[in-house]
Amino acid sequence: MTILITGATGQLGSAVVRHVLDRTNEQVIVSVRSPEKFTLEGVEVRQGDFGKPETLDFRGVDKLLIVSADDFDTDVRIKQHENAITKAVEHGVGHIFYTSITDADTSSVGAAAAHKATESIIRAAGVPFTFLRNGMYHENYLGALSADTVAISTKDGRVASASREDFAEAAAAALTTTGHENQTYELTGSTSWSFPELAGDRYRDVSDDDLIASGVPAFLVDFFVAIRNGVFAEVRPDLEKLLGRPSTPIKVTA
Repeated sequence: MTILITGATGQLGSAVVRHVLDRTNEQVIVSVRSPEKFTLEGVEVRQGDFGKPETLDFRGVDKLLIVSADDFDTDVRIKQHENAITKAVEHGVGHIFYTSITDADTSSVGAAAAHKATESIIRAAGVPFTFLRNGMYHENYLGALSADTVAISTKDGRVASASREDFAEAAAAALTTTGHENQTYELTGSTSWSFPELAGDRYRDVSDDDLIASGVPAFLVDFFVAIRNGVFAEVRPDLEKLLGRPSTPIKVTA
């Protein structure tokens, strides 16, 4: 059994590699844009860039994890993913795993559009798939929650987030066990929280326009709107099942 992980120099991808290596003695390969940045031993390294499909080499791979690209342009991101999927089919990959987002096919969040399109492309490819729909990461919010003043427009909207390590461990569990063909996992934390709850007296309710005027990027404000509207509030059981334990709670240092 050969497992290939893309994006392995990124924070999520590198963590997945570590957890896979802890769980199996099977052959592990990584595909990265800059091989010199990958330093773990015992792993075959292939240079590959989603934007340059001729560089992608997925030959001999049984299970491929496509860690979603980080380009902010939706069309570019979809094309990058399509390049990887096309090459996976061409090279006879047996099973495609893809890191998606909560409720990708129905979500109101702008970032979900690329994930919805990618999932559709994978389904149409006819290769067994597993969609790992990661919810929000604790790490996305720890900086804001640790500030002296937590000024945000989420109101009392709740977030069932989990740590990056937990999402990585869950991906590794799926990659190294059987029975995940054509499954969609909605991965959230075991509990939810709100900004007023964690920030306490440091919380300040502001508007979306206030945030944008202060320089907060519009795509981040879009996530705050989603939180306010309950998009990321639901606790689902899939992450716990893959981990075999409750997720790690968020810990704020203020």
